[in-house]
Formats: sequence, C-alpha cells, structure tokens
Amino acid sequence: MSAPALIVIAKAPVPGRSKTRLCPPCTPHQAAALAEAALRDTLAAVAATPCSRRVVALEGPAGDWLATGFDVVAQRGDGLGERLAAAFEDVGGPAVIVAMDTPQVSAAMLTRALAGLSEAGTDAVLGPTSDGGYWTIGLRRPDREVFAGVPMSSPATLAAQRERLRILGLSTTGLPPLIDVDSIDDARAVARQAPATFFAKTLRAMALPASGLARDDGQSVAEAAA
Repeated sequence: MSAPALIVIAKAPVPGRSKTRLCPPCTPHQAAALAEAALRDTLAAVAATPCSRRVVALEGPAGDWLATGFDVVAQRGDGLGERLAAAFEDVGGPAVIVAMDTPQVSAAMLTRALAGLSEAGTDAVLGPTSDGGYWTIGLRRPDREVFAGVPMSSPATLAAQRERLRILGLSTTGLPPLIDVDSIDDARAVARQAPATFFAKTLRAMALPASGLARDDGQSVAEAAA
C-alpha cells in the first residue's frame, strides 16, 4: 500500500455561517474567529505530520489561514457523507480525513492514525468524539458505500458508521476519542485540555461571559490572539 494522505475537511470561516451553535455567548464574528483558530491549529498539526500528501477539502474560498504545502479540492455532494466520499475519491489511494473542529489534535495523534491504516489487515481507522460522532476516518481505498445510510451530525453517527464498516467486511482500528467543538462548553473544555493552541488563546482573549450575549466588535483572530 502506498503511504496515506491527510485530508482536512473544512468550511471557510465566515460570520453567520461558522460555528453558529456558539452564539450566544459568542457573536457571529467571534464564532467565525474561533472556527478559523481551530482550522489553523488543525492545519498546523497536519503540517507537522509526515505523510504523502496534505489536502484541504474546502467549502468556500481559501483565506490567509491556508498554509503552504496544502493542495485544495472543492467539496462536492449534497450532505456530509457524500462530501467525505468525494474527498476520498478526489485524493485517491489510502487517506485519512480529519475534521477542522478538534483543534487539540496533534501530530502524534495523526501519525497514529496513519500508522493504523498502514497496518496489514486494516481497512479503516475511526476516531470517536464524545458526542457520538467521529473526528477522523481513514480508508485504505475510496468507497462510497462506506457512507451509505450513515446519519451524519447525530448521536448515532459513530455507531452507524462502525456498523456500516462491519457490514462491508472492513477491518477497523479504533483511535482515541476527542471532544469536537459544537457548543461553548465544548470550546472551553478543549481550551483547558490544550491551552497552548491558537484556539485556546483566541477564546481566552475574548473574555466571554458565562452566559448572555457578547459584544459584536468584529474582532479578528489575529487581534484576539495577540
């Protein structure tokens, strides 16, 4: 098997469209700033991980957060399952996809995912999240059938994905669980776990109230993390 590629599946951080479940206490600009910070941390971890190719499967335009050394492919498909399948097809060969909303992910974790996929007899790797989803999935070869009928963004996503892999006869290696950032409680938990990340610094600089609305000052990621 050729060396696996690493793919980040990402949405361009745009106020009003990014991490809207953080509002309140975040404003739309602050939620987008946190989304961008998470994306920057994820890309940094991928950049530090030895792999055959680094790709961003992107919805929306690239910004100055895009690091050098990454290829960009446009997301295609109507739902997340179709978009994951398309990303595997567009990159081709063995690959591991990681989401952009686990900024605490490290090069060591990604290296473990790549190593697991490279083991003889392993067809897939899967890393769970605490809310019943998963933060990463790797496949030895692209296969749209992997995602057929799997409900995405659901507490049942992980269980359904595991069952789908089993039905297809694919041997799967599990990876350690992570918290993905959906709510402000998730964001604070991740920032405590990984205080040196750009995400954690951005969140701390916002000084969000424990409850209620924050002021919409349009603060940028760079300003928040300074």
